[in-house]
Amino acid sequence: MIKLNEKADILIKHFVEGQSIRKIARESEFSRNTIRKYIRDHEEKLQNLDKAKSRDEILTLIESLVETPEYDSSNRNKYKMNEAIKKDIDYCIKENKKRRATGMRKLQRKKIDIHEYLLGKGHDISYSTVCNYIRNTYENAAKEAYIKQLYHEGESLQFDYGEANLEIAGKNKTLNMALFTTGFGFHHYGKFYANKKMTSFLDAHVKAFKNFNGVYHEVVYDNLKQAVKRFVGPSEKEATEDLVKLSLYYGFKYRFCNAYRGNEKGKVEKGVDFVRRRIFSQKTSFESIEEANEYLAAGLKRLNSMKKAELDNRSPYELWQQEIPYLLPLKPPYEACREKECRVNKYSFVTFEQNKYSVPDHLVGRFVNSRIYSDYIKIYYNDELVAKHQRIYEVHKCSIEIEHYLLTLKRKPGALKKSLAFHQMAPDLKEIYKLYYDNYTRKTKEFIELLELVSEKGLDEIKGAIETLSKNKKSMVTTANIKVLVQKENTPDFTISSEINENSLELLKKWDTMFSLQNHQEVIQ
Repeated sequence: MIKLNEKADILIKHFVEGQSIRKIARESEFSRNTIRKYIRDHEEKLQNLDKAKSRDEILTLIESLVETPEYDSSNRNKYKMNEAIKKDIDYCIKENKKRRATGMRKLQRKKIDIHEYLLGKGHDISYSTVCNYIRNTYENAAKEAYIKQLYHEGESLQFDYGEANLEIAGKNKTLNMALFTTGFGFHHYGKFYANKKMTSFLDAHVKAFKNFNGVYHEVVYDNLKQAVKRFVGPSEKEATEDLVKLSLYYGFKYRFCNAYRGNEKGKVEKGVDFVRRRIFSQKTSFESIEEANEYLAAGLKRLNSMKKAELDNRSPYELWQQEIPYLLPLKPPYEACREKECRVNKYSFVTFEQNKYSVPDHLVGRFVNSRIYSDYIKIYYNDELVAKHQRIYEVHKCSIEIEHYLLTLKRKPGALKKSLAFHQMAPDLKEIYKLYYDNYTRKTKEFIELLELVSEKGLDEIKGAIETLSKNKKSMVTTANIKVLVQKENTPDFTISSEINENSLELLKKWDTMFSLQNHQEVIQ
């Protein structure tokens, strides 16, 4: 195809330099017919320009004089696209329509799948030809128009979940990022969770409101199951009980998007991809979820501080600072947990989501109340906290505190070393057992007494006492010595006043004089 600069070169040589069509053809790679075509077309447009009267007509002719050359392919025959291929493409499009109607939207054939289907049937056709046919035949409908929204300070907050595939402690895990984005600006807050359950959903809101230092008047959601209990009508939804309680406590309104209309909360939709790409494109490996959350918080602080042209060269952080006076006042943190009554089994465990958590062994057979939070679990008996564990997100795992089994171990000391509680014991306690109590059966009971002392005084104080005994070569590291040393350190230091001291000395002198006189009389007699 002839280019614009080549067309200009032909016209300049003919009209400006006066060269003939034959000479131009000899010096270029174009035929005389091609050169003649562009010269005649240019002459015709110049004549029309002289005759033009209206301004619009003159501007149109001027534009046509300098336009890029194009070939007219409207009448070109389509040699590859025959009726058999069209029939097979039409069949695939109809199948897609059926799948959308029966709830199988994600199983539709894409254009690339239709092209592979045609090749499988023996058709020789390119992917671009298939795309052009589908676009011209089925996608000629007018494109949807969107209406840009205007948000005021403190008015709207948008919420969405986004997945991030990260390496946590050497294992590939898919974490769920709960992300909030302000409507007035683009200020983000996010936190990673191991799942999307209700405790995580509620905890994300509590942390977000604390981060924003106030509550937005409206929070916008899509149709996630933690927010929408059921569809009442074509466009009406019933909120979940937990969301209703949360909104009543903090005083915000909630709004749901229409189905498949993520653009109705477009800021957070874009924000999920933006945050994930900008923060985790360089680093994807972490030792724990806590470390990943710290890295996310640092990345969000950096992104929120960046000035943006679309925000009149202001940063999202500056806009959020402007919103604070308009926010609803922040209340004490909402109790974002689930409650469950559990019975303690014979191993002194309570079970939640196929995982086991230990409680003190005197509660075997009793019913306890468990409060399950997003990161930990608290266990109460008669409204008294008896155990607290980090939440386990795998299955068939145990979280055990050896202090919960002291009563049983006193009666069964031989069960200590092979017990699961011993293997999950703190590394420092294991080291103490190995150095001072291992290989001595008679010392197992002493170690159990030490565990009682640890639960009473704390591990740091016990380690300090052991270090003191280790430096003194005359003292052995035993539970009795540790107990004496710890109790001695905690004994109050009483200082005797000078007045009491003088009175005591005077009293002793009187007693001494009295006893001396009595002894003297006995000698005389």
